[in-house]
Amino acid sequence: MDDRQMQIGEVAERTGLSLRTIRHYEDAGLVIPSARSQGGFRLYTERDVARLMVIRRMKPLGFSLDQMRDLLSATDRLDGGDPLDPPEREVLLDRVRAFERAATEQVEKLRVQLRRAEEFAATLRGRLPESAPPA
Repeated sequence: MDDRQMQIGEVAERTGLSLRTIRHYEDAGLVIPSARSQGGFRLYTERDVARLMVIRRMKPLGFSLDQMRDLLSATDRLDGGDPLDPPEREVLLDRVRAFERAATEQVEKLRVQLRRAEEFAATLRGRLPESAPPA
């Protein structure tokens, strides 16, 4: 991955997260800046940005900070350079599989909610006279 370091403002822009949210995730131990500048500014790498994107994608699916931490811990171990014995690797993969199943279930629930919302909006449109100007 790219070793280029970015300040928090660029990371916020790239991830669509606010500075406050990024700092909150740092306080929660989910993402730690890879370095600090001589002036004390947080410096992040592409790997840090990727980690924040995982968190950002988990949030709307209702995952808690503890669940985010658990998944990130498992993927850190799987992606790390340290060799894993087969049973440990399988335990970690099972954790990731459980998160994938939970995410898939939540996505389906959101699809149902979206269909219902679209039906509701269509019902309202159907009640309006066709010549009514849009609001």
